[in-house]
Amino acid sequence: MRNVSGSRAEVHRSGGTGWPGVRGKRVLVTGGTRGLGEQIVRLLAAEGARVATCARTPLGLAALAGSLDTPLFTQPLDVTEPERLEAFVAASAKRFGGLDGVVACTGGSRGGGFEQADAADWAATWEVNVGHAARLVRAAVPHLRAAGGGSVVVISSISGWKPGPPVQYGVAKSAQIHLAASLARELGPDGIRVNAVSPGSMLIPGRRWDRMRSEDPEAFAGFAATEFPGGEPVAPQEVARVVAFLLSDWSSGISGAHLPVDRAQNAPSPDGY
Repeated sequence: MRNVSGSRAEVHRSGGTGWPGVRGKRVLVTGGTRGLGEQIVRLLAAEGARVATCARTPLGLAALAGSLDTPLFTQPLDVTEPERLEAFVAASAKRFGGLDGVVACTGGSRGGGFEQADAADWAATWEVNVGHAARLVRAAVPHLRAAGGGSVVVISSISGWKPGPPVQYGVAKSAQIHLAASLARELGPDGIRVNAVSPGSMLIPGRRWDRMRSEDPEAFAGFAATEFPGGEPVAPQEVARVVAFLLSDWSSGISGAHLPVDRAQNAPSPDGY
């Protein structure tokens, strides 16, 4: 059992309200070149963390690394490929001398509606969301334990707790929420915290909601007015700040939690039930 008395969180209890942030922390983020993953990487790097990230395209990784003022450790890989993700975790820990946090951000869905999606679509959707997150955490645990504890953030979705198509995506995202809660109990004695964050429909350049806003502004306005009390979707930068907080020592009392970051959104999409 890890004794939290005198922990890193304790160090920052005095001296006013200075934000300890993530400066100096060693963090691995999957899927860090686009959308939410990119914003998480950029924020962590700007706040002084040492960051490693992976994605499928070398060009995307090179462009991201070249746009930052601080070094970024990268490796092109598909997180669903056996052993490659685990090898990247080991390489990142070796590069940094350990790990203090990991963020399972890669996700997605394959297949259409329930009657159109076949078994392969269900399996692929499960693997890129739940399988990758579970393997990431398992590979990171020895390094987090060696550091005296750490923080794991699993990026789920509003679709994981509010029903909406496609069902295979919602089921996988719901499983991620349970994964985080269960692992928080199992890994807690080692000082490892695990939490799930569920973003709402995010406005990401070039993605679904951004395209809808420009291509069908009337439909987008109806969606925003109906589903968002504030009249607009959440921004990925807002979600990234929550992730950074969960990686910091200021969130030392939070583990096993599911944090929606969705501006009180109702249905996950205009196609919601």
